[in-house]
Amino acid sequence: MSTFDRDAIQAFRFVRCGFDADSGVAELAYAFDDGPELVETITVPGAPFALDGPRAAAVEQALRLLHLVAGVSYYKAAVPPQIRIDGYAIDAATAGLLEQIYLNGLGEFAYRNGLDLHGRIRFPAQAQEPPRAAPALGLAPHALVAIGGGKDSLVSIEALRAAGVEQVVTWIGGSQLIRTCAERTGLPTLNIGRALAPALFDINRQGAYNGHIPVTAVNSAILVLAALLAGADQVVFSNERSASYGSLIPGTGEVNHQWSKGWAFERAFGEHVERTVAADLHYYSLLRPLSELAVARQFARNDHYDAHFSSCNRNFHILGEKPAQRWCGLCPKCHFVFLALAPFMPKTRLVRIFGRNLLDDVSQAPGFDALLEYQDHKPFECVGEGRESRAAMAVLAARADWRADALVARFAREIQPQLDPGELALEPLFDIDGEHRVPAPVWERVRANFAA
Repeated sequence: MSTFDRDAIQAFRFVRCGFDADSGVAELAYAFDDGPELVETITVPGAPFALDGPRAAAVEQALRLLHLVAGVSYYKAAVPPQIRIDGYAIDAATAGLLEQIYLNGLGEFAYRNGLDLHGRIRFPAQAQEPPRAAPALGLAPHALVAIGGGKDSLVSIEALRAAGVEQVVTWIGGSQLIRTCAERTGLPTLNIGRALAPALFDINRQGAYNGHIPVTAVNSAILVLAALLAGADQVVFSNERSASYGSLIPGTGEVNHQWSKGWAFERAFGEHVERTVAADLHYYSLLRPLSELAVARQFARNDHYDAHFSSCNRNFHILGEKPAQRWCGLCPKCHFVFLALAPFMPKTRLVRIFGRNLLDDVSQAPGFDALLEYQDHKPFECVGEGRESRAAMAVLAARADWRADALVARFAREIQPQLDPGELALEPLFDIDGEHRVPAPVWERVRANFAA
């Protein structure tokens, strides 16, 4: 590839997209200015796919939506001032959705790179009229459930199983850890392939901007396409309500690492899919009305996955070293999951899962302080709210088997006296409330399970 000069680039182009029903391979092509194509491929098992008129039209709509959303991985390399879409046009509503996804989903990326993307991201709305409302396709009543190898998706899978919802456990990429968890469920599985354009790694080495992208938005668009091909009427994620709250940065405001796991994205994306792709394709998060601690309590009721799951993101890095065990024990995800599970399971079980007691290691104090929002802001990670961490720590400080551990004792001694006791109660965090998109018949069956 020619030399990449991010500051000289003027335009990011959505060049073309296509889907081969015989092979199940989607190609998504992008370019900077008039440079070479960057081609990503998505491979959906099950080909060949027979696509009739309405289904074929829906697949084309879903493919374009995926093309546009997945472009964020490439656009961020230079954040040029112009965006061009070759080959098809989008309407104002679609442009508005994409601008919302790119601006908010790249919030952490912009903050870390010292960029201001407000007013810079403009998708060209050239379609004269909005598309006609998408028809219902008569999709079958079953769900593609995204699994990430952590506790949340496993809680969703077991809740749907108990509710009698037919499901296919679905993941993207080649993680052996996720595969092992998926197979542990004993349910049908679907492993979708995703290959980023190889040239992206070349331009990263040449000084491209790099950083966090809204990967859940990309995965959501991939699963919408897969659901159409599989004839499934539901795409299910496992994002709880605390995903909607970001890190409060002095002088900057709120920056949400997990914006595409939040309610604003879920609502906007789900409504767009029903309006423009298929009226009977429902995208939702089953755990949206729950707090992280409520999810942890649900997970702790079942030890079936103790030796298989991990929420440690170092397992899933594309490049770099992975932990020798399933938990590195040093990152914000390890810290939070350990703290969130501690009130709900025997100490011996939790220490066995992690291989050590993270709360009896004084060197880990800064990491737990960030979770507590004590002398630091909430980490840029998919972790619960500060009030959840403070409530969990207060529970442990009152328990004989935890109170002598170094960080619990420090919390009781130095931090808890500064807090309002009324804000440390655990019970209010178990309330099931807030907006959600779970279809009423499904919610009716799973709510009782969550409330128990």
